[in-house]
Amino acid sequence: MSFFEEKNPEMDRYLETHASSEPEILRKLRRETFQKTTQPHMISGYQQGRLLTMISQMVRPQNVLEIGTFTGYATLCLTEGLSEDGKITTLDVNEDLAYLPQKYFAESKYSNQINFKLQDAKEFLRETDEVFDLVFIDADKENYVEYFKLIKPRTKSGSVVMFDNVLWYGKVLEENPKQKSTQIIKELNDLIAKDDDFENLILPLRDGVNFLRRK
Repeated sequence: MSFFEEKNPEMDRYLETHASSEPEILRKLRRETFQKTTQPHMISGYQQGRLLTMISQMVRPQNVLEIGTFTGYATLCLTEGLSEDGKITTLDVNEDLAYLPQKYFAESKYSNQINFKLQDAKEFLRETDEVFDLVFIDADKENYVEYFKLIKPRTKSGSVVMFDNVLWYGKVLEENPKQKSTQIIKELNDLIAKDDDFENLILPLRDGVNFLRRK
C-alpha cells in the first residue's frame, strides 16, 4: 500500500488518473489478485508497475532478474522493455500460488521470454554465473542484505537494481526498531548509501523503492 493510498486517497487517485494506462492483461491480473489471494496488497500495483515498465524500456535489458514473483504483475511490467532476444528470470518459493502467474505468463506475448522458477533466490544466486542488466527485489525483507551481497557480483557497469518496500511503512525512522525486518531494511539502506560502486536514490513511491545504478 502506498503512503498516499492510506493517508490521502484523493491524491492517490489523482496520481493514477494522470499516469499512463496499464495494458488489459495487467488490469485482469490485478483484479484476480484481489479476488483470489489473501494478501493482495503485496502486488506492485498501478503506479509502481508503470515505473518498472518505463525503467525497463529505458534500459532495454538483455537479462533481467526478479526476486519475488507473487502473482507476476511486476514481471509482466518488466517484460515490456526487454530487448528483442532478452529474457527475465523470476524466482519465488510459493508453490500454492504458482498457478496464477503461470496462467498470465502463458497469455502474455512475452511468454517465451519469461523463465519462472520455484527456487530459493539465495540458492539461485550462489549457483548462477549470469550477469544481469536489471534486477528487481520484492521478497522476504529479512534476506535483503544477503540478496544485495549476492547480487552485486552479478551486475556490471550500467546495471540497474531496485529494492522494494525500503521505507517499510515509515518504520525506518524508528531509532531502535524491535522488528527484525525493519532492522534489516535500515541496514540495507545504510549499506547501499555507503557503497561507492553504486549511485542510488530512494524513490518515495508507494512504500519506497531504492533505485541503484552500478557505476
